[in-house]
Amino acid sequence: MWLRQIGPYTVNLSAGGAKDGLSSTSKPESLDQEADHVIEEARMILPGIQALFGFQLIAVFSPRFATALTPSEQWLHLAAISSVVVAIALIMTPAAYHRQAEPGSISRYFLELASRLLTWALLPLVLGIALDLFLISQVITKNVAVSLAVALTAFGIFLGLWYIFPQMKIKRRTARLVRRD
Repeated sequence: MWLRQIGPYTVNLSAGGAKDGLSSTSKPESLDQEADHVIEEARMILPGIQALFGFQLIAVFSPRFATALTPSEQWLHLAAISSVVVAIALIMTPAAYHRQAEPGSISRYFLELASRLLTWALLPLVLGIALDLFLISQVITKNVAVSLAVALTAFGIFLGLWYIFPQMKIKRRTARLVRRD
């Protein structure tokens, strides 16, 4: 369960949590429904990560890789690839865990684990994207300041949409619960 302490209150923020924490347009889900959603979310993310990883690998074996990028930029590309590998590992861990540790059943623990891993996987993915965007911008513009601005802007957009925006919703929901009590 995702619990958050707000003053004297402990608030359940888990999907399908306390009915008081749900808006009038949402309802608690069964474990099966939650599992379907987690699986679908992972299926939406994984093909994009795999495509990015494939392009990152192809770039290394391109003849231009050695000439267009300095050795330090090549190391940055390795860091970007490594970040995407971590994202892939995090995204695929729930399936490996479930098949081995909880075959034939769905538990609350599995759903919370899968949800957290999916959320955590986005951070190294954002890092890998931002690093490669910096490198692409560097090859095109040959200007470190412009390349850094492009990469940091993309990083900020992803961070804002994937982490800050959901946290704002949680804070609003928590504030409503605290006001009710």
